Amino acid sequence: MTATSVPERAPSMLSLPTTVDRTGLLVLLTGLAALYIPTYLQLAASAWNDDAHGHGPMILGVCLWLLWFDRHRIFEADAKPDRVSGFAFLLLALIAHAFGNSQSINMLTTLVQPVAFGACLLILHGWGALRRAWFPLFFMIFMVPLPEVVVQFITMPLKQAVSVVTENVMYAAGYPIGRAGVMLTIGQYQLLVADACSGMNSLLTLESLGLLYMRLMNYTSRSRNIFLAIAIIPTSFLANVTRVIILVLVTYYFGDEVGQGFVHSFSGVVLFGVSLIGIYFIDQLYGLMFVRRPYSKSGHSE
Repeated sequence: MTATSVPERAPSMLSLPTTVDRTGLLVLLTGLAALYIPTYLQLAASAWNDDAHGHGPMILGVCLWLLWFDRHRIFEADAKPDRVSGFAFLLLALIAHAFGNSQSINMLTTLVQPVAFGACLLILHGWGALRRAWFPLFFMIFMVPLPEVVVQFITMPLKQAVSVVTENVMYAAGYPIGRAGVMLTIGQYQLLVADACSGMNSLLTLESLGLLYMRLMNYTSRSRNIFLAIAIIPTSFLANVTRVIILVLVTYYFGDEVGQGFVHSFSGVVLFGVSLIGIYFIDQLYGLMFVRRPYSKSGHSE
């Protein structure tokens, strides 16, 4: 009789690595849930209702999915827990969270979240697991609600820039358009470039999606990652200018009711679609121009 090898089965989506302490993991997960579920409910009733921070739930879902999806890689080595450092960081995170929660400072309670998650990894498995989980923990930073002063400081010049570019482009195209600050006048209609059209919201969301794209593509080139992260900024701005131009044209030809109705809401979806396609196109263009393919001995690229 000949022995046949049995192929290894892929790990189940619910399986845990054999190197992880299941009891300790359950205790820490229960503690994190008790600590942060009330925080998430508070954010859902406040900051996440704001256009500037509406991407928060998406970031949270992506972070939790990445931590679970990478669990076998995070816990691949033998456990070497550092409970002294872990409990020290966890204590600092709990103090900061308690203070932020008592003073209703959503920025602080959200900012210390990766510290608390990282501390739990130190307690459970050690520094190796923490290093392997660096991206999901860093990605949580995009959940942090910015202070209103910072939002307005960034939003005002963006609105001004979008208004100026829109006016110049449409004037060059022959349209009867004028501008006073962030107020655009075309024909008999006046349109205010609001905060939602400034590009601040899409910039934060697209930057986070761009980083997620680079993580999923597993690029090892630092220059490529930096280039894509920077390229997202002008891509987001140009996509917002395109959105405002479309809304101005719809209002000019079909009236204010049409421009401020379904078209206004749907233009946001189009904005993200165009931006993501633009980011993918820039990435592929970078790959064609700067990434060299390995050559075979015959001198032809493989």
